[in-house]
Parts: sequence; C-alpha cells; structure tokens
Amino acid sequence: MGKQTAITTSLHLPDGREIVLETGKLAAQADGSVLLRMGKTMMLATVVSTRELKEGQSFFPLSVDYQEKFAAAGRIPGNFFRRETRLNDYEILISRLADRVIRPLFPDNYMFDTQIMVSLLSCDKDDMPDALVGLAASAALVASDIPFEGPISEVRVARINGEFVINPGRAALANADMEIIVGATAYDILMVEGEMAECSEEDLIAAILLGQTEIKNHCVAQLRLAELCGKTEKRAVEPIVENEEVKALVAKYCTEGYHAAAIAGSGKHERKAAFKATDEEMRTVLAELHGEEWVVEHKSFISRYSYKLQKTVIREMMLTEKVRLDGRKMNEIRPIWSEVDYLPTTHGSSVFTRGETQALASLTLGTKLDEQMVDIVMDHHNSKFILHYNFPAFSTGEVKPNRGTSRREVGHANLARRSLMQVMPPNYPYTVRIISDILESNGSSSMATVCAASLALHDAGVPVTSHVSGIAMGLIKEGDRAAILSDILGDEDHLGDMDFKVTGTEKGICAVQMDMKIDGLPEELLRAALAQAREGRLHILAKLSETMSKPNDDLKPHAPRMVTIEIESQFIGAVIGPGGKIIQEMQKETGCVIQIEEVGKKGIVTLSSSDQSSLDAAKAKIMAIAFVPAVGDVFDGVVAQLQPYGAFVDFLPSKSGLLHISEIAWERIASMDDTGFKEGDKIKVKLVDYDEKTGKFRLSHKVLLDKPEGYVERPERSADDRPRRDNNDRPRRDNDRPRRDDDRPRR
Repeated sequence: MGKQTAITTSLHLPDGREIVLETGKLAAQADGSVLLRMGKTMMLATVVSTRELKEGQSFFPLSVDYQEKFAAAGRIPGNFFRRETRLNDYEILISRLADRVIRPLFPDNYMFDTQIMVSLLSCDKDDMPDALVGLAASAALVASDIPFEGPISEVRVARINGEFVINPGRAALANADMEIIVGATAYDILMVEGEMAECSEEDLIAAILLGQTEIKNHCVAQLRLAELCGKTEKRAVEPIVENEEVKALVAKYCTEGYHAAAIAGSGKHERKAAFKATDEEMRTVLAELHGEEWVVEHKSFISRYSYKLQKTVIREMMLTEKVRLDGRKMNEIRPIWSEVDYLPTTHGSSVFTRGETQALASLTLGTKLDEQMVDIVMDHHNSKFILHYNFPAFSTGEVKPNRGTSRREVGHANLARRSLMQVMPPNYPYTVRIISDILESNGSSSMATVCAASLALHDAGVPVTSHVSGIAMGLIKEGDRAAILSDILGDEDHLGDMDFKVTGTEKGICAVQMDMKIDGLPEELLRAALAQAREGRLHILAKLSETMSKPNDDLKPHAPRMVTIEIESQFIGAVIGPGGKIIQEMQKETGCVIQIEEVGKKGIVTLSSSDQSSLDAAKAKIMAIAFVPAVGDVFDGVVAQLQPYGAFVDFLPSKSGLLHISEIAWERIASMDDTGFKEGDKIKVKLVDYDEKTGKFRLSHKVLLDKPEGYVERPERSADDRPRRDNNDRPRRDNDRPRRDDDRPRR
C-alpha cells in the first residue's frame, strides 16, 4: 500500500495567514477526519457516528472533546503519570464552545451515538488554537457522510487599540479590551461568548457581525472540501414515525388543561403538578376509550405528542396573550431579595434570591501561597482570582449521585469569573476564592452567581470599582412573531429559542454568553434583546446597591491582613538569611507569613497575618534589615567585638560599623584597654561615613560629646605622611617590620 494522497483546500484570514484543511491522509477509519494547519499549528479532528440505533433512544448522544497534547509545545506532562489524563477546565471550556454551535445542526430525529474528537498536535507559541476548534470539527463532519446542516465555524474577535482584529495572536490579545468568540453558519449566528471592559451594546453588536462575516469565508472553504472528497451526499435519516390518531387525541384532551396550567401564573412545582394532572386525566380517558393495553402500546407516541403540545401551547400563549408562565410581563424581573454577612466565619458572604433561584456565595482571602496554578500546554501561570460554581441536585428537588464537577458547572463558573474580573482592583495582593452554591434553581442560576459574588466582594471589603449584575434573556419566535423574555425561567429556557446571558455594570457589558436553538438571530432582534437586557441589568444593579452600595472600608476582623513592602534587591539575601534562617526565625517569632519575590531590581516582600500586631512586628524587622542609614544619623549601638584598633558596634539589625579608637573620645586613647569597653556594652554612635562600594559603615562617639576646653584640632596628614597600617588596621611602626639578617644583633 503506497503513501496516502491528501485532499486539501485553504482559506485566508484578513491578515493574510493561511489555514489549510486536509483530509484522506490521517485517521482514515473514522467517518470523517480533517487535519487543520495554520503555520506551525496543527490539529486533527475526527468524527464517528454509529449506524445502529439503541433501543428506546430518546435524545441525541453527542460528545465533543478537545484535548491538547503536551508534545505540541515540546513539553512532558507534569503529573505523576507523565501523560495526558482527563480534560482540564480550559479544554472543557473549548469543547463546550464547539459543542454549542454544532449540536443544533443535526436533524431532530438523528439519535445515533456521535463522537467528535479534536487533538492539538503542534502549536506555535503565539497562536490561539481554541478559535480553530469549531472550524476543524465542522470540517470533519463535512468530510463525512454524517447528516449535518452545516458547515459552521468559530472566530475570535478582539478590539485592540480601538480596532477589531480577527483571531489575533497571544501577544496582541494581551492588549485587548474586548474579546469574544462567535460561532455561526454562513447565514446565522448560533453562539457568542466572551468578556469585555464594560463595553457598549453597539460595540458588541459590531464585533458579532464582523465575526459572522468572516465565518462565511470559512464555510465556503469547507463546502469546497466536501466536493473534492465526494461527501456531498449524506446518510439517509429515517423519518419519524407518526400516529395522527394519537396526536389528535392528545390535542383534544390536553390543550385546554395545558393552557389553564400555563396561564395560572403559579410556581414551578405547582405548574408541574398541574401539567401532570392533565396528562393523567388524558391517559384515564384514553384507557376508558381504548383500554389499558392500547395506552401501554402507544405510550411513546403519547409522551412525545404531549411534550410537543405542551411546548406549543405555552409558546402560543406567550406570543398571543403576552403572558409568561409565572404571570410576569415580557420585560419584568422576578422579585429579588438579598443580604450580606450571612456566614459569620467566612471573609465575605451573601445570599441572593431572584424568584425561585437562590445562590449562596462565600468568599475567602488568601496569600500568594493560595494562588491556583494553571498548567496547560501553551500557558503556565498562577491565578489570584478563583470562582467555583456548584449545582447540587437538591436545588431542583431531584435526587442524583454526585459525580464530580460537570462541564456545565465549569462553564457557568468561567462566565461569572470573567464578569467579575472586570471590576477587580489591579495588583490586589490577596488571592480571592469565591464559591457559589446554588440552593434553589428555576433558571438563570449562573446570573444569580454573578450577583451573589458581587455582594460577597463588597462584604469582604475588596475594593471593586462597582457592582456587577447578570440577566438571562430568552426568545420565542414563530415566523414573523417574536417575544423577547427578560430573566427567563428554567421552563422558558427549555422551550424557548435563545439563552442570552449578559453581565455588566452601569457603564457597560462585562461578559456575554449566547446560545441559539433556531436558525440564527436577526440583527433587529439582537439589538432589541441587548436593549431589554440593559434595562433588566440596571434594575438588578439598583437592588444590589440597596443591599450594599459600596465595599466595606476594612476587612473582617478574622480575615488575613496583608502588607506589601518594597526593598532593594541587595537586601533580599539578608532578609532570607543563610538557608532561610533569618526569614524562618522572623515567621516563628511574629507568627506572620513572609514571602519575597524579586521583580526587576526590587524585592517585593508580602506579609500576611490575621493579627495586626504580628504584621507590624514583622514589618519592623524587615525594614530594619533593609534600611539604608544616612550619614549623620544617630543610633543606640551595642559593642559586638573589640579589636586593638577600635570596636565593631551593632547599631541596627544586620548593620555593624567600626568605631575606631580615635573616634571614641576627644582625648587620645593609647589602648582599647583604657576605654573599659566590654562586649555587650551600650553606646550611642553617629554614622560619619558610608562606603557604597564595600558597604562599610564608619561610626563616631566623640562627635556626640562636648569638645574639651582648649582642644586643638590636629592637622590633616597627607596620604604620604600617614603611617602604614597592618592587616589589623593599626599603624605599622618601623620596629614592627620583619627583621632582615642585617638587623639581627651580632654575637
């Protein structure tokens, strides 16, 4: 068997970079496989879909997994196994981006197990491969015979120095004040997610439309690839078997009951019970008409038609009667109550409740040691702002086993974190961790997390610039009729056509996440949804301010206190000491955690303790070590060591200088024995000279004394006149020199 010949096509980004799509050479046994190449960046996308349907399959079992191989960056995984393991949070987030665009485009009755896998095989350090995953996955589907109403693609749109850029590199992206990823077909926008520094609605719309325009070129290239590899014909999808008799009976006996339950404006559980009662009544009537065996035989049809009818009745009610399931108007926000300082031992806490959705936020302040290490293939850094979102089953009144963090929990946490990062103070010294536990849920729990976390930050005394609120927008669209819903319920999310989450401050938008369940969102509806979202966001911000208008002026009494000191880098070693002896002793004596980091020519010392006196003590010790005394300063010193030519005096921690015998008194002292000095004696000294090159200090005591009457200053001698000094710093006299043979007395 000879070498496989690849089929390729390509497209160009606005800046001229070429993206090549190649199929037919790798992973030939998959239903579809495409190698995407952009410069040195390469990723392989594969798709496989079973041809046998599982009995009773009632949903589409699609999985999309993106994984980065460490070898792509010339690295070996740092874990114990030294191999790629389960997906990390970053890979999960990228997998979700592709999944959310691709999933709605499979036929409604396609229920075959389908798996899409995208692997990063090689990567240039400046490339951002996450924006290419949707394109690679879609190309693999296009190059297969799997039915798919694509193609789609994703692009990153960033605003850098006031200009929009498509798929910028990592270095350029660091200067962006807006960053979104848009997922779309050639005609319709299906997904948007990103963050921005309080941008306007108009700027967001402009970025979305630009991304959609670029995606059209990506779709053209994929269709060209499908033609080249002969995959324009797709698998036949068996039509859904219908039973018009059962459909008519369900409509006859349920429509009125469903409408009554929907328009009652009741709570979640009452409404569910009312729908269930209508279903049971319908089944009872059908059993009387046709017998129990007939009902059992047609169970699947009855369930399918009752679900669809329920959805149809509710949507029609909203469009024609302008009433929602809980009785609200289309732009009305559910009742809100909140409070702060709910948990006495945390460093900040809050409860935020909106309708039947409730979030409990708890905040912890930590030190640099508590930072989260982020180690992914193309990046390695520590994060000082951590947000975790937990969605237990009891929040919806259900029983489910705990199986670890779900992809949904990772995604909601990321959205809330990106939102709140926009108002965090720069260079905040603390590590901040927020936990949002959802205690009740009936829609918009991720937006409740944003609100609860914002209150917790205020309660903790974190100097954020403002509150951040979030709102989830929905859409019901039938033909030319459309209704935009503010603050959607869980049921409105399930039966609606859009889930559009928007977070922000009074100044602008901080983050967005939009998913479409229909073929796109017209521009006029996008503008209307954002305008209505702004009204709701401002309403919620006002409610947050009623609870707490500004952050506390100080941290909680039991929260760790933190002080940052800047010292000259030359003193870092002195603060640490040999083998860490000095810094360890200071931590033991003061009970304060001390961390040192060298930044440029400075040493950044971070002190943290829950006791202010401990901080003060540690700060004093460090400042004493790193203090550079000025000539003319006077100190209380201690005689540390005696020498024939003077005494070494400790006048500051780690600071010692020479007090020469000639600087002890105005009178001439012949010998140190005449001074009566002993090691440990206290003496006041003045710094009279400091040699920056050698770091040596010269001290004087006599200058602090009154001069004797009639004292005459001795004239300064030139260097030639000064006596030579030996290694002990004392004048060398002629009779001190070693004797030569000629000097020895004759016998």
